Amino acid sequence: MKPRLASITGKLKDTVIPMTEGPVLIGRQTGANLRIRNAAVSRRHAMIEKEGDRYVIADLDSRNGTFVNNIPVKRCELRHGDRVQIGESEFFFLIEETEDPSQTSEIRFDEVPLLGGPAVRMTYSDAMYVMARDLSAFLKISTTINAIRNLDKLQKALLELLFEVVPAGHGAILLTATHADCPDEFSSTFGLDRIAGPTQTVNVSRTIVRRALTDKAAIMLSEPDNSDDLNTVSLIAARSRSVLCVPLIMLDRVLGVIYLDTDDPTTKFDESHLQLLTAVAAISAVAIENVRNFERLQSENARLLSDADIEHNMVGESPLLQRVYQLISKVAPTDSTVLISGESGTGKELAARAIHRNSRRADKPFIAVNCAALAESLLESELFGHEKGAFTGALVQKKGRLEIAEGGTIFLDEIGELSLALQTKLLRVLQEREFERVGGNRTIKIDVRLLAASNRDLEDAMVRGGFRRDLYFRLNVVNLKMPTLRDRREDIPLLANYFARKYADRCNRVVFGISPEAKRLLMNYEWPGNVRELENAIERAIVLGTTDHILTDDLPEAVVEFQADPTGESGSNYHEQVVQMKRKMIVDAVKQANGNYTAAARLLNLHPNYLHRLIRNLNLKDELNR
Repeated sequence: MKPRLASITGKLKDTVIPMTEGPVLIGRQTGANLRIRNAAVSRRHAMIEKEGDRYVIADLDSRNGTFVNNIPVKRCELRHGDRVQIGESEFFFLIEETEDPSQTSEIRFDEVPLLGGPAVRMTYSDAMYVMARDLSAFLKISTTINAIRNLDKLQKALLELLFEVVPAGHGAILLTATHADCPDEFSSTFGLDRIAGPTQTVNVSRTIVRRALTDKAAIMLSEPDNSDDLNTVSLIAARSRSVLCVPLIMLDRVLGVIYLDTDDPTTKFDESHLQLLTAVAAISAVAIENVRNFERLQSENARLLSDADIEHNMVGESPLLQRVYQLISKVAPTDSTVLISGESGTGKELAARAIHRNSRRADKPFIAVNCAALAESLLESELFGHEKGAFTGALVQKKGRLEIAEGGTIFLDEIGELSLALQTKLLRVLQEREFERVGGNRTIKIDVRLLAASNRDLEDAMVRGGFRRDLYFRLNVVNLKMPTLRDRREDIPLLANYFARKYADRCNRVVFGISPEAKRLLMNYEWPGNVRELENAIERAIVLGTTDHILTDDLPEAVVEFQADPTGESGSNYHEQVVQMKRKMIVDAVKQANGNYTAAARLLNLHPNYLHRLIRNLNLKDELNR
């Protein structure tokens, strides 16, 4: 049997989808085996399963239902020829042993050298005058092939049109690979027999094709009139008595050849046929190249749409975030472990949730654990669970987060805070997919996908001995780095407006937007706390604001003070005075620490990274280096 679905309407029209051995999930979600991007299709719409020798389709409580032969079904056996309707798409279910028809003949290459009579060569310049003579034929060919956007259909139509004006018995179009200096490599071959169609094998002389490609000139070879000995004719295939081979050239680049031959002893090509085919090849080359470019663009567009078509709660359209979306779309359908890195507040958990929502585990649990929020003893029990009586207070058996996440995804945030003992246990989970509860001796097998995140540099922690090297390499199968907000400033207005609407609704306030001056301050601020800090700033502005717009006075002082002009001159307002005081305190501390920034940060009770950021923002570097 060769079970398959043949699409007859909808976005997948004219495509044939072969059935796999396992269940075939049909729906809108990324992980579906047959994905249909249509609003009328549910995320998990229907499933086709094999039960013995039968195939059964089951509706998965879809919103618009599943129909077989126009009848709504919940569960139904599929038979050969049944029509399945899902949303706006219709399919024929085919199961009988029938070969899908091919549109092209098989191409067979021969290597017999050229023998006998002379070969006629012709370049494009020699054939230009024939354009006026056969204008009607050219008009028909040009109009037909330039309206086609499928390469196979174009080649088939071109050969059929050539059969109308050239007495050829067989035809082939051979398109070269990327490099034209490799004449034996073809990216596409299409053959057609005048009588038998695509079912008959077409023989092609590799020697003639190679010469036409190398010389960039058309070739005509015919059997001499005074010879009936096929061993002496100038042909590579013994049954061919006349051959035309014309290169397809566009902008001095050889795309391939058009190859025609005939084995009819009463028919022989002449120079008029050669001239006609050479001129046709000139207009065909442009059409073929256009179709190939069109198909490449379609393929790339489909790939980009697939990359962008993911479900997530992240806000932003910057190139950095687009790359995050693309990586999520690629890793989500797999079960690979992903290590998400980035500063605090960049949205690592949102990325983890997006990976889960677009995976095959989307209908299973997503369990998030913050490893920094729990003590080591509690964290072990939270992750692995415990048996009754395992320790004081363990009054009942408790399942751990790993068990609760069975079949789904567990997200370990701030995994760099795990103790070495817990790291060892987690390594076993990653390697063997098994563990024991605290105080227990029964091995528990699990099927979970693990995602981890950290704002620490785990490679540096490995060097210092704070993180196991083997665990790091187990976690770092795919690394997803979340960009900081200051690296994607173009997303700040989108985020700010999103948070403004969110908290305006919560606070029952009418807020129409953000004033231009306030927006400028938001765009210029460094946001060391990233998106989380921006969200808090907008929430504060909504709570404390009194107008229908967020104004400068509604923003936190840190955002406003950061914008004051750090010129070194005496300020004329409060914020400028504050900046001057900051500059003086930093300069005095660095001098007191003899130029040691780390020691100066300790004197100021600041983190060294924050001190460096202040020095850069206040333009103090030159002054401190004097």
